Amino acid sequence: MKKTIMFSLALLLSACASAPTYVTDANSNQAVSLGIDDRDLQNAASELINSMLASPAFATANPNAKHVLAIGRISNDTMQHFDTDILVKKIRIALTNSGKVVVSTALGANGAEDKMTYEMRELRDNDEFNQKTIAKKGTLLAANRSLTGKIIQRNTRIKGTFSDSQRVDYYFQMSVTDINRGYAIWEDEIKINKLGSNRSVAW
Repeated sequence: MKKTIMFSLALLLSACASAPTYVTDANSNQAVSLGIDDRDLQNAASELINSMLASPAFATANPNAKHVLAIGRISNDTMQHFDTDILVKKIRIALTNSGKVVVSTALGANGAEDKMTYEMRELRDNDEFNQKTIAKKGTLLAANRSLTGKIIQRNTRIKGTFSDSQRVDYYFQMSVTDINRGYAIWEDEIKINKLGSNRSVAW
């Protein structure tokens, strides 16, 4: 009898729970939270992409030539734990699709992103493989551009007459370096500002 009651209660609680729904952008001006959400990452990426493609950083004298971009360190200096690859991947896709640049997966801040580039080359002189299908020495392209960046968070408490609130500022800073010459050829900073209650958390 006790098991039957518990099972019935579980079914009732399950029925009362609201079903998950898809998130839409109907309220595009309404912040989801004081933290960084997907819309913030999308907006920051879009502005950074537009700024990059509008600059001469990836221009070439030969329209058929493409710059090789290596992804350097993109650090998250905020109170939130999220993978910066969410932001970087959006930028990489847009840059690659622009036809102005290719992104190296053989180089990166943490080594090769795709280990197969080097693992395949270890098959040289292996009789089990047709050596004509193995990449030759000197075929890898070194990067001549690198992308680095940092995301910073700054919280400020604002005291009002009736209630206290807080402002949270996020700075998305990025730079493209000309590796051959060693100096930045493009830099930009995108700011996202949010205002909310001190009872809300920004992480």
